[in-house]
Amino acid sequence: MKAGDICTRAVESLSSTASLRDAAIRMKELDVGFLPVIEGDAMVGVITDRDIVVHALADEKDPDTTTVSEVMTTSLVTCSEEEDIEQAARLMEEQQVRRLIVTDVEGRVCGILSLGDIAAKAHTLSLVGEAVEHISQPCEPRR
Repeated sequence: MKAGDICTRAVESLSSTASLRDAAIRMKELDVGFLPVIEGDAMVGVITDRDIVVHALADEKDPDTTTVSEVMTTSLVTCSEEEDIEQAARLMEEQQVRRLIVTDVEGRVCGILSLGDIAAKAHTLSLVGEAVEHISQPCEPRR
């Protein structure tokens, strides 16, 4: 089974100039905690609910004037839609992430692959359990 077979295809994104309040509202509307961030046609990062809390609210940044680009995660972890899900899960383990940006053959974002997608659609709970164990190990913060 390939990453492209089970990833979430309806990918919403935010502009890097959006405010953190706008990001939080969009996450609430979509019931997600992760959104790709774009500048023009290029993806430049991702913003997570954790980024907003840890890198903005905890530092008392104003959510109305602080932009997404100021607190987003810029180290992107991607996989090809042709990537085997076992390889994608190993990449999650190695990079200690719970989601991967899925790209098409031209390198454009075409989906998001989460541990939940693997658990629900690939029916390989042992693979998910192993990935969660490795992802949950302490590591250096990503930015």
